[in-house]
Amino acid sequence: MKNIKYILFLIIAMSINSCSIYNFTGTGKIDAKTFQVNFFQNNAELIEPGIDRTFTQQLQAIIQNQTNLNLTNSGGDLVYEGEIVGYNITPMTATADQRAAQNRLTITVNVRFTNKNKEEDNFEKRFSFFFDYTGSEQLIGSKLTEAVDTIFERITQDIFNESLAKW
Repeated sequence: MKNIKYILFLIIAMSINSCSIYNFTGTGKIDAKTFQVNFFQNNAELIEPGIDRTFTQQLQAIIQNQTNLNLTNSGGDLVYEGEIVGYNITPMTATADQRAAQNRLTITVNVRFTNKNKEEDNFEKRFSFFFDYTGSEQLIGSKLTEAVDTIFERITQDIFNESLAKW
């Protein structure tokens, strides 16, 4: 009985110790306490109002939700900046009478990431994702919101993985 208590204590102690080195998001030990996300200006040829603000807020939210870093307006240890460079709607398939049966919205974001404590982690990279919808639907209202949220969820997760998770 005494050995079981000792083994159980050892397992718990090792589990607690390992959590300080690695966490479930895969971020490991981050050499930073703060991050800042500068406003991502919409510089795409086709402008959809408001998506720049939505993207900036979603990137802030994913980093806050998956790390213990503090958001700051300036002087952050980690800095995310860039611009939305692409917003394109393209037909993917056509019907027999030459109408689009399926369309694809693709959004591309150029990101510059700076880690002030570890310069070898710095990068500038484009991230892109898409949303397919039927040709009979208009990309307005709730359909547009669904498309933008789906695309930005994937892009922000990709940015998080590239900058912090190192997967």
